This record gives sequence, C-alpha cells and structure tokens, in this order.
Amino acid sequence: MKAIPTKLEGVFILEPDVFGDARGFFMESYNARTLREVLGVELTFVQDNHSRSGKGVLRGMHYQIKQPQGKLVRVVKGTVFDVAVDLRKSSPTFGQWTGVELSEDNHRQIWIPPGFAHGFTVLSDSADFLYKTTDYYAPEHERCLLWNDKTVGVKWPLDGEPILSLKDGQGLPLGEIEVFWG
Repeated sequence: MKAIPTKLEGVFILEPDVFGDARGFFMESYNARTLREVLGVELTFVQDNHSRSGKGVLRGMHYQIKQPQGKLVRVVKGTVFDVAVDLRKSSPTFGQWTGVELSEDNHRQIWIPPGFAHGFTVLSDSADFLYKTTDYYAPEHERCLLWNDKTVGVKWPLDGEPILSLKDGQGLPLGEIEVFWG
C-alpha cells in the first residue's frame, strides 16, 4: 500500500496494491500492520459504516467535538469527491481543505484523523461509501461545518445545487463552529 501525503498534516490518500486478471481483482482493503507501517500510527477501529447515495447528494461537513473520529474511507460502487477540512486551531493548515476522487475503479482510500470535518458528494448515478471509525457515533457531540463556507472555499465539482439533508443545509460557518484546540 502506498500512502500519499496531502497538504493537511496527517491526512493521507492510500493506494492499495490491486491484483487483477480475467476473473476480476483482489485487494487487501484493511490490514492493521500495513496501516501502522505506512501511516506511522497505531489505529483501532470500533465501527464500520456504509451509506448509499444518489448523484448530486452532498453529505457533510461532519465532525464530533467530543469523541472525535478518525475515518478510513473508501468507495466500493460509484464515484465520489471526498473532502477533509482541518479544524485543529493550533495547526498551520487550520481552515484549509483537501479533496480526492474515490471510486470503485481507482480503489483509493483516504485516512482522515480526528480533528477534521469530513464530507463527500456523489459524482456517479449512485455510490456505496464505506468507512471505518476510531470512535463511536455520538450524536450529542456531532457538529456540522457549512458545506459551502466561503472562508474555507471548498471547490466542489457540482453540477447545480447539491441534495442536502436538513442538518447539512444548516451547518455553521468556520467562524461560528466549535473547533479543536489541541
């Protein structure tokens, strides 16, 4: 597995080794030892999540202010544009974002450590999105950064207005949200 650093410290695009032939392909999507070697951190995952969304759906930008979650994200069907925003106030990249296309064809994954808001938009007709988390979902601690906050300036590859949940449409701008101080 190859780990490609992004401009945000701690966020990595992961390219697994994929072995294909006339029958299809094989890849190891998760291996604790390999991740420890390529990321340099010991990870413990406690929850796996799976969502399916249609084209134009935008989910995010979510984070938990207490019980923050690290996320190992991948797409098994379709294509998404996945985004992380640095919410660590002490970080030199605070308020900056990075994005990557994840698809069933490129097999890429992204590691997003605790301290980041996370979201994605679906580029294909539908997408099945899988992610492992380092802490449990805690709705009482969930927060939402406004997906189109001008201060952050994410360049979403949208074709028109996104389809949002009520919660995601009511996210707050960077200057009004709780952030991580450590």
